[in-house]
Amino acid sequence: MCFGPWYDHVSGWWEKKQTYSNLLYLFYEDLVEDTGREVERLCSFLGLSISIEEREKITKGVQFDTMKQNKMINHVTIPFMDFKISPFMRKGKVGDWKGHFTVAQNEQFDEVYKQKMKNTTLKFRTEI
Repeated sequence: MCFGPWYDHVSGWWEKKQTYSNLLYLFYEDLVEDTGREVERLCSFLGLSISIEEREKITKGVQFDTMKQNKMINHVTIPFMDFKISPFMRKGKVGDWKGHFTVAQNEQFDEVYKQKMKNTTLKFRTEI
């Protein structure tokens, strides 16, 4: 990974969250399940009181398809990312990995994941 191991990045921030109250962890599956609820969580975390119109604008703006079209978000301007291989933002479908991994690959991933994430309390959802 061009920014370092995913496991270190994710578990490192999760551990910081345990001692720093000014970190908010959002999960993609939760955003897909109920974007409005997660926007509300974010506003509450930031101590913001915003109008319904502003909340709706934010909710619309953070939808996957909207963000995928935004060059400031989808990293198309970063020269070391090869989008001929894979775009930074692919489909935005929860659980889409199941259509790409074989059973053996999934078992191998599960073993590596278990080993790399054994010292964290972080739990991910893989379905909605």
